[in-house]
Amino acid sequence: MKRTLILLAAITLLLPLQAAKKAKQPQQTDREYWCSLAYKMAQPVLENMAKGELQKNMKTEFSPSFDNRDRSVVYMETFGRLMAGIAPWLTLPDDNTAEGQQRRQLRQWALAAYKNAVDRESPDYLCWGRAGQNLVDAAYIAESFLRAWDALWQPLDVTTQQRYIKEFQKLRRIDPPYTNWFLFSSVIESFIAKATDRKEYDEFRVNTACRKVEEWYVGDGWYADGPVFAFDYYSSYVFHAMYLETLQAMIDAKVNSRLDYQKYYNRALKRAQKYAIILERFISPEGTFPVIGRSTPYRLAAMQPLALMAWYQKLPAELSNGQVRAALTQVMHRMFDQQQNFNDGGYLTIGFCGHQPETADWYTNNGSLYMTSLSFMPLGLPAAHPFWTDEPQPWTQVKAWGGQPFPKDHRWADDIITRDKW
Repeated sequence: MKRTLILLAAITLLLPLQAAKKAKQPQQTDREYWCSLAYKMAQPVLENMAKGELQKNMKTEFSPSFDNRDRSVVYMETFGRLMAGIAPWLTLPDDNTAEGQQRRQLRQWALAAYKNAVDRESPDYLCWGRAGQNLVDAAYIAESFLRAWDALWQPLDVTTQQRYIKEFQKLRRIDPPYTNWFLFSSVIESFIAKATDRKEYDEFRVNTACRKVEEWYVGDGWYADGPVFAFDYYSSYVFHAMYLETLQAMIDAKVNSRLDYQKYYNRALKRAQKYAIILERFISPEGTFPVIGRSTPYRLAAMQPLALMAWYQKLPAELSNGQVRAALTQVMHRMFDQQQNFNDGGYLTIGFCGHQPETADWYTNNGSLYMTSLSFMPLGLPAAHPFWTDEPQPWTQVKAWGGQPFPKDHRWADDIITRDKW
């Protein structure tokens, strides 16, 4: 009995000390959390691919209903989609912080991986031209170059750059479905226009995509994925980002065509801002959002336009940096902190919030899922930017369900008219 009392007394004395020690430990900031998650996602992919060992070591997973396409597409999907998401982060200058060291390492691995991706002598040469799917993931690679031109495209040697142009051009033989795939062609061709000083691109593929996207706009920030509207996240996954980037690349390349790319861009930006408002309103107080449509294993890619507007520093007046960061951070915690989203090799598993293979579509593999990295684009803003330093603020659903005043939503109409220049 006496021994028990002494033990209890000792525990009683230790508890305050342990609590004080825990209290003194620095709390992880939102940015530190985002960086740790982005690094966890990227490290096994880029470290292996930089050594030419991704196809040797990646632990892959395919949909139970996977079709008969070449399964080597998994590696191109993994690399292209991952790089499109983390490219903005890698544009920041080097520094000696822990984040800066991770960022520098990822960039070094990425540049080596880009080289291996188009080197036929490398074990990690990607499956260029083996399947129609290659058009999709080549577009994400081109998108990564557009998002980090000085950090990821310009440092590549001339031979590697020329190999990319040739591989991109070979994909013209792929006839895209009458859907969001038009934008995969336009992103690639607009990249070529910028990279070759307007010498080697196909203007028809760009302008046709722009015209079709305009026809498919249904209002209030939403695009139909082809002639018929479907209530899914393809406005998030593809339309807003790739349309804006196509137009911006044509502006950067100083292309003079029938389309006034700047006016088209200005109108598309307003639509993206409206859609960002909708996405923010989709986030519940608990950090969940509606699981709708196909391709749900793309996870956080559903939030891409909201992340894009934050990175562009073009959030609409209705959204503050503090509320957007707080909302997106809560979603990340809800999705990634306790669920089985990574396999024992460190690669993403098929699922939405955990390992849920039944959520896969016939085209889904675990390389497809690296589209979730598209939500990390605000890491391209410096740590001192208000997006990271502003106090967290309650987002719309927190206010609405907490009895606080919150702004009403309303329809946004287009107010920019575009006509062919001749």
